[in-house]
Formats: sequence, C-alpha cells, structure tokens
Amino acid sequence: MAEVRAARAAEAEALTALVMRSKAHWGYDRGILAACAPELRIRPDEVDARRIVVAEDPQGAVLGLASLEGAAPLARLGLLFVEPSAIGRGVGRLLYRDVLRRAVDLGVRRLVIDSDPHAAGFYRAMGAVAVAAGSAPAATGQPGSLVRFEAAPAPLADWARAWTGGGRAVHVGNVAEFNAQFGDSSLDREQSAAHHYSCLAAFYSPCPSALVLPRAVPAGWTELVCRQLDWTGVEVYDGLVERGPGLVDAVRARPALAARLTDAGEPLVPWGRTRPFGLLTGRAWQPAELRYESKAAAHALFGRNLAQGGHPGIVLPAQARAATRWVAVRLLAARARAGMGTVLKSEHGVGGSGTTVLTAGQVRAAGGARAVLRRLPRGPLLVEEFIEGPAEPGAARDLTYDGFVDAAGEVHEVGAAVMDVTAAGAYRGATVGPGAVPEWAREPVLAFGGAVGRELAASGYRGWFDVDFVADTAGRLAPTETNLRLTGPSAAFMVAARLDALRGAGHLVRIVDRVELGARLPEVQLDELCAGLARSCADIGAVFVPAIPTAAFEPAPWLGVLVAAHALEVLDAAEDLVRSGAAAVGAMFDDPAHAAS
Repeated sequence: MAEVRAARAAEAEALTALVMRSKAHWGYDRGILAACAPELRIRPDEVDARRIVVAEDPQGAVLGLASLEGAAPLARLGLLFVEPSAIGRGVGRLLYRDVLRRAVDLGVRRLVIDSDPHAAGFYRAMGAVAVAAGSAPAATGQPGSLVRFEAAPAPLADWARAWTGGGRAVHVGNVAEFNAQFGDSSLDREQSAAHHYSCLAAFYSPCPSALVLPRAVPAGWTELVCRQLDWTGVEVYDGLVERGPGLVDAVRARPALAARLTDAGEPLVPWGRTRPFGLLTGRAWQPAELRYESKAAAHALFGRNLAQGGHPGIVLPAQARAATRWVAVRLLAARARAGMGTVLKSEHGVGGSGTTVLTAGQVRAAGGARAVLRRLPRGPLLVEEFIEGPAEPGAARDLTYDGFVDAAGEVHEVGAAVMDVTAAGAYRGATVGPGAVPEWAREPVLAFGGAVGRELAASGYRGWFDVDFVADTAGRLAPTETNLRLTGPSAAFMVAARLDALRGAGHLVRIVDRVELGARLPEVQLDELCAGLARSCADIGAVFVPAIPTAAFEPAPWLGVLVAAHALEVLDAAEDLVRSGAAAVGAMFDDPAHAAS
C-alpha cells in the first residue's frame, strides 16, 4: 500500500518527468506537451514552498505527487499527477485526501482546483464542486481551458470528536438485545429484523476499529464500505448469533474475543445500553437509566419542560394511558365520534412498530373501535391526539433532534434532521445536512432537544438520544418520543461527519431504510450491484454506501442504503439511481440471453 511523504528537492527533475508522463497519458500531442512544460516544471527550490508530497510504494517507487499552494483561508491544489502505470489503483484518491487533511491543519477553508478536463470526473467523484458551468482560465500554458472546482476542507466535527474522543471505536450491533429488554408485545420475539439493522453498527461512530455483528455479513460489503469511507484495518466479528437476542452474551462466552475488544483501550459503542453490555465493559448498569424510552414517561418529561416556559413554538399532543384494550376502545370510539384522528402507541417500540395512526373515517370504515383494536397488540396502549400536518405537498412534517450525553453529564448537540415517515407512522429514512431542516423549524428543534438532553443527563442517562417531532398546520412542533439509543438518523450524522472530513464540508446524507431489490441475488452478484451503484453515484458527484446488506438474501429482498452529496438535487438523483438500479436486478432473469449464459 502506498504511503505519503514530503518530496525532496533532489527529486525535482524526476518528479517533473512523472508529471509530463502523466499529462501525456491523456493523449496530448507533442506540441501541447511542449507548451505545458514550462508551467509544469518543478524546480528544486520550489519543492518546500509548494508543499509537494509524493505517494511511495513499499519498494520506494514514487507513484504520484500533489502540491498544496497558497495560504489560509484560500489555497490551491496546484499539482496532482499519478504515474500512468498506477492510475486506477487509488493513488490519486490517497494524494487528494492528504491535501485536504493538510489544508485543514493550515486553516484553509477554500481550496481551488483547476482541473484538466480529463480529470474532472475524478474531482467530482472525490466531492469537489464545480463552481461554474463554464471553465477556468488555463493555468498551465496549454491550449484550451481547465475545469474549476472548489472544496471546503473541514476538520472532524466537534461533536464527533467528543463522541469517541476523536479516535477509533469498537461498534457492537446489539439491536435485538436492546429491544428485548423491554418485552413489548409489538416487537418480534425473535427480533429477526433487528439482526438486519445491526449492520448499522458500521456507522456507530465516524471511524470504527472493529464491528461486532450477530449475523454473517458479505466480505464484499465490508470492503466497499471501507473504501467509500476510507477506513483501514477494520476487524469484523460476525455470525455470533443467528436468532434472538444475546449478542453481548455471545461475546462474553468467548473470553479471547471479549479480551480483544475490551483491552484495546478503545471505546465500545453499542446500539443501546443493556445489562450484558454493562457486564462486558465493567460499567454499572441501572435499568432506570432507560426509563424515558417509555413513550408515556417521555411525554411527561416533555410536559415538565414546556411548563417551565421558553419554547413558544412547541405544543404537546394530549395523551392518555389505557391499561387494557377495552379502555382503549372507549377512548378511540369517543375521539372518532368527535371526528378526531388518533395515534395508538405501545409503551415501547422501534421504527414505528406498535404505532398506528387512525382517522375517524378509518375507524368507521373498519366497523368501529372494537374491530380496529382487535387487530392490535394487547394493552397497555397509549391513546394520543393526532397532529394534522402541513397541507403543502412536500412540506417537512417529521423531524428529529440528535444529541448525546457524555460520561461527565455534558450534553452535546449533533443536529436536526428531516425524517421520511409513512402516514401510518412507520419510519422509512432521514436526511441530515445543511438546509435539510426548514429554517422555521431548526431553532425550536435544537432548543427543545437540548432541554430534553439536560433532563436526561440529570436523570443519570449517558449515551446517544434523539427527540422526534411532528409539525402541525400552524407551523408548530409537537414532540412525540425520545429514543435512548442510536438510530438511522444517527448513522447518517456519523457518515456526514466522516465525509465532510474526507471530501470537504457541506454533505447532505440520506439514509433510506428499505430499497426493494428486483430479485434475491447470490453474494457475488450483490457485490457487483453495489459496486456498480457506487460508480454511478460517483459519476454525478454523490456517494453510495450500502448500509444493510443481509436483508438482500431474504425471500422478499431489500437493502438499506446511505447516499450523500453536496446538493439536494444531486442527493435526489442518487437515490433515484439506487432505487432504479436495485429494482432492475430482476430483469436479468427475464433476459433469455442472460439466462442461457
């Protein structure tokens, strides 16, 4: 694997020759190359001044070079050239990311790149943004024009450094174990779906050292995710639990593995806190820490916060507890007779499980409240006022605040996101990043979410949390629940932090919970599909990361995915590319020529 080092003045002539070979690779004739030569020449006395570095292989051969020129806050990527024989081996990517890292260290906030037209696709794929439809002036003497790009070098976000101390972490995908401790009747007893969502353990922090997973995951998935997020040396311990909860117990039953994970001096990050996880890490476990996972307890906490004042944009939906199904029948029937919509909730539930939204018309059409509730889990149930959302098509209705409480009890704000939630209350995904949340909603969400975080910290909770909201017709926000664990939006925040540090600030990231596949594919074909989607997204300046691969092998196959871009229209286009590509995989089985092969 190549490594980057500072160039030496004595190498100037050899580096100039490498630059000219790389330029000639694109088919320029001798006349153009001769015209370029004076501008592309590297002089010995310039090597340090232009901050030139080289990529060198283990045998000491120089494979490419790059320069970072100028001073903060504006600098220029003056040179980035790769030996023709090394093109396509990741050398350019290595050098470009090194330039961004060094730019951050120098305080550069705007990096200008005047690209040869043949290299424009590379810079677009690396996250640089074309600044105009036209071209930049030629800076190297050759006829024609260069394509101007810009990038915004950025350090890892402050919250991300605080989350794991700025270093790598061990990620433990104990989703089923977390869910099972609540014993809620709305949750699958075997927690089979939870094992798929455990794949999100890859994104529990911006940079993992190890993933601990219940089910076996495809090796190609791990390799692609590491490539997309520039992770190295990630160890994967998978296939530990096939059915039901018990991931951490399975780790503890393997003393060598438990010691490997806990003795490395790196933080262990779970999906959520559990008694087995406390035993593994030696951290005292108090079940009361999770009391606000209860939707009723969270509702009471919201009410106490609002009673203290200071949140004029926040309203609290009315909620009543029905100890039995028959009490719920009476409450639902009364609300339906009054023409009001109702949200029925189990005390606990994840991703919308145990939550049913019913209009008065739906209750009547079903034959009354008793007929509706016969199909729902037994009590206790929470009967909550339904908040009518904005009438405008496409208006943001479901929002979330993410933050965490550190070991010292300090609350860290991560951000706000817009969620994709069905009319029936099922979560389908979320979008994070600049401009994702409407301006009118941003401050109320952040202020109220921070206040809830301080209450959680005071109650003794330590870890990640979120607060979910729905918007009403008057532009106010109603808090609906807290989650004391990681979630899909939290994975999107982690990936956004990583990509901002790798590719420049300003990424929008969307997590899509479920993308239907047109056919169930063997592992090799799934790898090919994901690699192809990654290339297609890179061509438009977006990033594709498969988030949940194991569901691709279900009878009704699907993928969870993450897509990222610097602009909303590119993000939407990337999602469309992924959905159409995933749906089209079944077409190959309808193609007689392919079937014959």
